[in-house]
Amino acid sequence: MILDADWAIRWMMAARQEVAAQRDYLIDLDRRIGDGDHGENLDRGFCRVGAVLEADPPSSVQGVLTVVAKTLMSTVGGAAGPLYGTAFLRAAKSCAVEPLTGAGVADLIAAALEGIQARGKAERGEKTMVDAWGPAADAARAAADAGLDGPAVLRAAADAAEEGARATEPMKATKGRASYLGERSIGHLDPGSASSAMILVQAARAAEEHR
Repeated sequence: MILDADWAIRWMMAARQEVAAQRDYLIDLDRRIGDGDHGENLDRGFCRVGAVLEADPPSSVQGVLTVVAKTLMSTVGGAAGPLYGTAFLRAAKSCAVEPLTGAGVADLIAAALEGIQARGKAERGEKTMVDAWGPAADAARAAADAGLDGPAVLRAAADAAEEGARATEPMKATKGRASYLGERSIGHLDPGSASSAMILVQAARAAEEHR
């Protein structure tokens, strides 16, 4: 599977569908420890991403991710817009060589993580989306170093992100709005980690379905 602009567009279209399908679930997660608007905001953002990409599809992965970044920043409210926007903007800048190899995928995910941490000042274990992206970046790098191809690296990252998201349930939030709840944040999944895992899973599926 060639990880080129066509793959990146399929990824974002699949992410749009998945976020729409999981909108109410993400809203419910966020109601428990946040504002309750995560699902609504992301759904609006990815709907707009899909419309922009359909109207004028870029010819490179870098171009696709740049459009995604700018669109999410301009349409998604709350903290998610700047965080996801910065993640995709940094990811776009990492795509110097296309199509992406396994190492290129690892670079993309590492860059997205760096963007999130630079914007949100969060570390692992604080019950934020970093707890999904961090394990994803580690798994992607290990898979790339083992010589796996791009789709396999994406699958390793997606699986690690899902595991990382699940691991936020017993954590006490120490960053972001959920941190105001203190001990009451324990026992709930972090919505940003959940949506991050969803999006990374769609990246892997978009590659695997066109092998």
